[in-house]
Formats: sequence, structure tokens, C-alpha cells
Amino acid sequence: MKILHISTSDLDGGAARAAHRLHRALINSNVDSQMLVRAKLSRDKTVIAHKPLIAQLGSKLDEQVLRFYPKSSSENFSAQWFPDSIVSQVKQINPDIVHLHWTRNGFLQIESLPKFQKPIVWTLHDMWEFTGGCHYTQECDRYTKNCGACPQLDSLKANDLSRQIWQRKAKAWRNLNLTLVTPSRWLAKCASSSPLFEQYRVEVIPNSVDTQIYKPISKAMAREALNLPQDRQLVLFGAGSTTADPRKGFQFLLLALQRLDVQRWGNQLELAILGESASGTALPLAFDSHYLGRLGDDISLALVYAAADLFVAPSMQDNLPNTVVEALACGTPCLAFDIGGMPDMIDHQQNGYLAQKFNVEDLARGMEWILEDQERHAQLSRKARQKATETFSQEQQASRFVDLYKALVS
Repeated sequence: MKILHISTSDLDGGAARAAHRLHRALINSNVDSQMLVRAKLSRDKTVIAHKPLIAQLGSKLDEQVLRFYPKSSSENFSAQWFPDSIVSQVKQINPDIVHLHWTRNGFLQIESLPKFQKPIVWTLHDMWEFTGGCHYTQECDRYTKNCGACPQLDSLKANDLSRQIWQRKAKAWRNLNLTLVTPSRWLAKCASSSPLFEQYRVEVIPNSVDTQIYKPISKAMAREALNLPQDRQLVLFGAGSTTADPRKGFQFLLLALQRLDVQRWGNQLELAILGESASGTALPLAFDSHYLGRLGDDISLALVYAAADLFVAPSMQDNLPNTVVEALACGTPCLAFDIGGMPDMIDHQQNGYLAQKFNVEDLARGMEWILEDQERHAQLSRKARQKATETFSQEQQASRFVDLYKALVS
């Protein structure tokens, strides 16, 4: 049984890292697995770089359609209209199953899927597959009909770009041999509510983490290696686009930190920001901040999580972010709003805290609840590690996908 994973990259971004982890987990389970990407960043010999000129131009040319909607951005909206040259390479490899992951930035055209003529498994890493082009809907429900008048395009026209993309999907994906996989129950529910996918099977299989790399280590050693203070409690925030993306909720974390009693926490607490370097503009906080920059390797990331007392992921919409799974595996309690896939990872007051949706006061309350009691914090840390090993191990993920592949091939 030969599996071909298709992803825009193998390491650049959370979805790419999740896809590559699955690919390696399958190989470790003796599955013939290969990965086809446009941007190859690893030295993995089983990852194939798709290098035709058309693949390199796809991203830039695909963005051109958005010039008619100047308030939209290619970071949160993908048209996927530009032709690709992937189908011929897939036919040459001749896999038993094509497993799609995050394929945006002009890498895979919507109309290419029927041309594979193979069973397709598609892991949804965000909401794009069932929308008219946006990666996250921001609470818009137009995708449950046929999109149009898209708020993210700042459009009032019914037959705008979002409806045209939605209709292209409806036409191209009508009779596929397709199985959908979502890492979270929330995303499965969203996908099932879309007319685009009402005829297809949807499975929930969480992303995984290498629990031999992401594991608890001495906090003192981790902080010494990262040059972080030993005598402070450290709150960690990190995301792919870090503070710049409102969806990731850094604005809520700032407000929550501002609500903490400075007299009580001023000499005890500091903030660390993963994925961003200092901008020169001081944050409006009474607490010191540390910018750790963008780290690309698992060992460095695991060191950061282990150094923190608390990881905060205050997203407005999110699937099953790797950051939370990685933090839990390192024994770091997590704090998030009760949205999206967060309840799949964070058991309230067991391995972290789920704050009421967008309630800054409750976010601040959760921060204090986790940090104020050392004995409680130690118990939360143990439960965090237990959650990761029992739910998000690579062995479990690989086993569930192998069972799915076998069923589809047979």
C-alpha cells in the first residue's frame, strides 16, 4: 500500500509540520509513504520537491485575482484558480491513496482533484475546503449555503469571488472517492454542515506529537539554555503569525495581563513570545517581555515549552493547533477560550483552563488559577503530559490512519 501526501510545504507552518509528522509516523509503522511538496525544507529523502516553473509561479499568480478586493489578503483567502502541474507527477508515482493536506498558495487547483483517479483522503487543517475561499469564517455561516457577499472580501455582491470559488468546488468535487479527516470535533461538525461535503464520510483523527522529543525536562535547565529568568513565573504565547493575526487573540492576552493585580504579580510574572522578534515598540504592560524569535526545530521548541509555567492560546477560531498539543506534551498547562478544537485538548481545571468565549476577565482568572498554587500547578502539569501521551501520540495517529487506508483500498 503506497500513500502519497501532498502539502504545500513539509515544515513551514503548523499544518505542514502536522502533515510531515504523520508521514514520518507512517514510515515508522512500515507504511510505504511519500510526500510531494512545493517548498521542501527538510532533508527527508522521502519528501519530493515539485519544482516545475509553474509551481514556483503559482503562489504569486494566484494572488492576482484578489487585486479586485483590496481589503482581502492572501494570508486568509485562497482562490486556487491557477493551473498546476501536479497530476502528471501523481500518476507517475502511482500511489494507492492520495492524502491531501494544506495545499494553498496556488499549489493545487480545485479542478485537479478528479484527475487523480485515486481514493483521496483529505486532512482539513482549517475551514478553506468547505468555504468560498477564506481559511477561517470569523463566525460567518454563508458557507452552509453557497457563500457570496463575502465579509472578508468586503463585498456586497451576491455573485462575488467567494461564490464563484464555492461553485467551482461544488462542480469539481461532486463525485469524488473522498474521505475527509478533521483533527477536531468542531471542524468535523463544520465540514458536515456544508453542502459541499454532505455526501462524504468525515472522520476525526487528532494531530500527533513526538512525545519522545516534546517531554518535560528541568525548567531550570531550559531557562538557563534560553537565558530566561529563574525567579519568575513565565507565561508563553506563540503562533504562526504571532501578534499580527487578530484571530490568534494576542489582543485578549494583553487585556488579561493588564487586569492582573500589579501589586501581587508585578515581581512574579513575565511574558515570553514565541515566533516573533522584538519590534522596538514596548508592550503596554507592567511585566517584562521576552521575544524568542521564530524557531524551526522541534528540540528548540520543546525547550521553550518546558521553560514556561503556562501556555496561553486565546484564539478566536482555531482547529487543533500544534502549539497546545506540544505544550501539553512538555507538561505545561494551557489556557484558552472554550472555542473550536480547544476542548479536545484542554480538560477544564484538569490540565489547564477553558475561559468563557472572549471573556477577558475569565481569561485573567484562569491565568491566576493555574499559577497561584504550586501543588495545583504540579498536578495540572502531570495531567497535561498524560493527555498528550494518551491522546496525541504518533503511534495512535498512524494506527488509525492505517486502518482507514486499508478500508478504502479494500
